[in-house]
Amino acid sequence: MTGETIHMKMADGADIAVYHAKSTGERRGGLVLVQEIFGVTDHIREQCDDYASEGYEVLAPALFDREHPGFEADYTGPDFDRAVELARKLHPFDQSLSDVQTCIDALSDRGHVFVAGYCYGGSVAWFAACRLKGVAAASAYYGSLIPKTTEEPRLPTMAHFGRYDRGIPVDDVEAMIAKAPANAEIFVYDAGHGFNSDRRKDYHESSADLARERTLALFRANGG
Repeated sequence: MTGETIHMKMADGADIAVYHAKSTGERRGGLVLVQEIFGVTDHIREQCDDYASEGYEVLAPALFDREHPGFEADYTGPDFDRAVELARKLHPFDQSLSDVQTCIDALSDRGHVFVAGYCYGGSVAWFAACRLKGVAAASAYYGSLIPKTTEEPRLPTMAHFGRYDRGIPVDDVEAMIAKAPANAEIFVYDAGHGFNSDRRKDYHESSADLARERTLALFRANGG
């Protein structure tokens, strides 16, 4: 890993861990990268380092630090159950948005700021584009709350879904596409849930590569 874990004070006064990856080469902007339900894992840190290599200064807040400091889970068994409990019962979704706003604000004095997120973080990224200030563009991966909302992004946004995602019915995604939400491009890949992570059984390399290319193109078309 090329980044480091720092601590930042959030709007409610909580001090939480944040993975910070400095941009290499020419700085293109800032990026808040939002975790899966499994925490700021090696996979998330690698994603941060990868975007840093593309010129983005990246912050990835450990959103569940208030409820379970240092939480990093495996994808099965008791760890999975705990991750679901944290995301769906113990940790307020609005708190995640507030923490992302704090990270956006920390980066905003040095250029455009973008948001990307995966799974739980995909939903956070979408709602960041709908509600938060200082976001230039957002890329949301397989967030389950996205097809359930009528809120539309206020800025250029992408959403990426897997056709074979057992938790997000493709019919719901296609219905959302038909409604053509403002400022949004929605893509469906021949993959399952979590297709971006090479740690997961549904990893689909070609889909992950294409979604990354689209995400980088979105950021660069909007000041990054």
